[in-house]
Amino acid sequence: MNKNNEEDENRLIAERRAKLLTIRENKKVAFPNNFKPNTNASELQEKFIRTSKSELEALSDLYALGGRLIRNRGAFLVLQDSTGVIQLYVNKNARKFAKSLDLGDIIGVQGRLYRSGKGDLYVDMEDCVLLTKSLRPLPDKFHGLADQELRYRQRYVDLIVNPEARRVFDIRSKLVNYIRMFFNELGFFEVETPMLQTIPGGAVARPFVTHHNSLGIDMFMRIAPELYLKRLIVGGYDRVYEINRNFRNEGLSSRHNPEFTMLEFYQAYATYIDMMDLTEDLIKGAAINVLGTEDIKISVGNEQSIDETISLNLNEPFERISVFDSILKFNPSLRAQTLNSIDEASEFLRDLGCDIKPSWGLGKIQIEIFEKTVEQKLIKPTFITMYPAEVSPLARLNDENSFVTDRFEFFVAGQEIANGFSELNDPEDQSERFKHQVNEKKLGDQEAMYFDGDYIRALEYGMPPTAGEGIGIDRLVMLFTNSSSIKDVILFPHMRPES
Repeated sequence: MNKNNEEDENRLIAERRAKLLTIRENKKVAFPNNFKPNTNASELQEKFIRTSKSELEALSDLYALGGRLIRNRGAFLVLQDSTGVIQLYVNKNARKFAKSLDLGDIIGVQGRLYRSGKGDLYVDMEDCVLLTKSLRPLPDKFHGLADQELRYRQRYVDLIVNPEARRVFDIRSKLVNYIRMFFNELGFFEVETPMLQTIPGGAVARPFVTHHNSLGIDMFMRIAPELYLKRLIVGGYDRVYEINRNFRNEGLSSRHNPEFTMLEFYQAYATYIDMMDLTEDLIKGAAINVLGTEDIKISVGNEQSIDETISLNLNEPFERISVFDSILKFNPSLRAQTLNSIDEASEFLRDLGCDIKPSWGLGKIQIEIFEKTVEQKLIKPTFITMYPAEVSPLARLNDENSFVTDRFEFFVAGQEIANGFSELNDPEDQSERFKHQVNEKKLGDQEAMYFDGDYIRALEYGMPPTAGEGIGIDRLVMLFTNSSSIKDVILFPHMRPES
């Protein structure tokens, strides 16, 4: 904000504070709390959409609405509530009241419903009351809250003046509700698992550390609920899911927020193939039920820029291809023999400008090549399968090829949406993989897993064959709303503190 704009805003704030002072002096209650709406803008617009002007004039019902004044058109005011907008007619008795108002004030009105000559519904202001005095002016109605950073920092203002912001979060809410309905109907049991953990597990990520004073120990914010959910499978719950908040101490980007929402679900006597089938059904069903269509628009590019917007039809079968085959597909000059040789694959990766750590094996090298050359090119819905065991410490080894696991990741528009696999239920194999992760941590990998002795003990009681998956809710909302940044779909994204 430049100096002149700041001075103008300060002047307007001072004028509004003076009005509030007058209200305080003339009234016992400056912020009344005794007004009760009996309807809302959307309800009236829908109920009387086909009622003629003469039919409305014959009605005698009084409608009470509460909301924020967002426009002043002289004879008409525009009131906005949580459902939409409606016009208010400033009759002779309401003129003095209307002149005392500022845009942003929250008011209560009551009156009969009419239709204007242009066909718009309006409420005649027979009774009106100022409920909350707005001390700060709203952004200019023609430009809205254009500053992207201010939109994230002051989401409350963004929601007032930008209808698109409200649409995004309406879709988010409907999507989460649909997900719950989908899993409940399949017989899954919704649960809650700890956010504070003594051992962070279930993902390869760097945790946030806190301290519990009474126990006198450091604890970790949850990076994933996976190991607790699988304990419940051991305990006899064959189908469980959790819509959970996870916390990972990683960088901020258009696709990463340190606090984010995940759906995780686990099903006994299922395989990773069952999880892919379920995911395809879930996403197609969500598109129809939430958006009303399987045709969606997506913006294609990278984390820095958007190159184009294309249409996707989610009704088409989702592609399924292995990590190995996808690398060869998008790197035509690369031979299978090279990709199977750690020396030759390492040389190829170095040519891509990537540094290689001494502890990396062939599986890790292949995944780095995949992330550098394939991931952003996966525009259509695609399941990438058969991840190397080296980078899949919780996934079951493939029966025919122990170099890879029965694991997949789901990609759309160049970004990962989901990760799932047939679960490793062999306690001795899991113990050895935890030990390998511990060694990686000793070598400096801060994202490597800890050894979770209690989880091994749970597996020793016996976990049935199981498959599970995690789906990023935030990224799924990005897909459904064609949002280019994760900050657009999180109500209060994390930002650097204001100076």
